[in-house]
Amino acid sequence: MTGKTHITGGIAASLAFAQITNYDPVILLSAGVVGAILPDICHGGSKIGRALPVLSKIINTLFGHRTFTHSLLFLLLIGALLNATPLHEAAIAGVLVGMASHFILDMATKRGIKLLFPFKLNVRFPITATTGGTAEYFVFAALSLLSVYFGYEAFAVYL
Repeated sequence: MTGKTHITGGIAASLAFAQITNYDPVILLSAGVVGAILPDICHGGSKIGRALPVLSKIINTLFGHRTFTHSLLFLLLIGALLNATPLHEAAIAGVLVGMASHFILDMATKRGIKLLFPFKLNVRFPITATTGGTAEYFVFAALSLLSVYFGYEAFAVYL
């Protein structure tokens, strides 16, 4: 999936998560966007890869694309690292929800992800889309609509 689809997925997931928690939706939303792009640190052409090119190159050289940074192991590691910081619980939850949305979206691509890294098993859904293709456009549109719906619900108290 492209960066814009991952960001929109992170927004939709964070706002949906805000519906079932008492976390501040603004914090969840902001952190969810960060989490949604974080797994692509392994790809030099991604938004985060271009922002941190040296780190991206190191991670890609060590692990490749859609392996370690797209795994449950990475999700648990990031969760443990964030829990060791003084970050607000909503920020930690937002990052993790955003990362989970990224994993789910990439599992809907033909290549899938190494969710159980270091095992070489490739995980993907039975029906997949091509990155940047027509099906992804429809996924992006659906996520955009969900973001509006969940955003209205999450921010209705401010209206």
